[in-house]
Amino acid sequence: MHERADFLNVGLLSVDADLEHEFESRLAESSTLTFRVAYSVLRHRQDAEDVAQEAFVRAHRRFRQLRDRDRFRAWLVRTTWRLAVDHIRRTRRRAAREQEHVTATPLSTEATAAAAERAAQLWAAIDALPEKLRMVTVLAAMDGHDIRQVAQLLSLPEGTVKSRLFLARQHLKERLNDR
Repeated sequence: MHERADFLNVGLLSVDADLEHEFESRLAESSTLTFRVAYSVLRHRQDAEDVAQEAFVRAHRRFRQLRDRDRFRAWLVRTTWRLAVDHIRRTRRRAAREQEHVTATPLSTEATAAAAERAAQLWAAIDALPEKLRMVTVLAAMDGHDIRQVAQLLSLPEGTVKSRLFLARQHLKERLNDR
């Protein structure tokens, strides 16, 4: 009985080691390309390095699930591009929110504090959404893209985008009403 367990453990370890080795070799082939893609979108070295690093982490987590490993480079480039675009959008939203606070009509201290608290709660609720729901919410509700544009950006059917938006709104409503 123990011989079978040892055989299975050795087999699993070698599969994991082979998978790690394959990931490392594919990543070594694609690392400069990943940085170049991020830099071409962001035009800032530090941000590009951060996005490339995030793409590497995401690739490592999901490499085992990748069906066609021969398309790893294309998948990594697409992931990096999306992460870089998301980084730009986050930066723009943050700058717009900060500008809004500066140029907004003066509110009472209580109203300002309440608005800031509501905004913080909303962003915390959005950040708590699963990634697939968060992506469609941010693209549609925050960036102002319509359903068709979101579907094209994410390579999803429009019906999937609609259902994810519906689910995201339900999650946000539940989470924000609990407070």
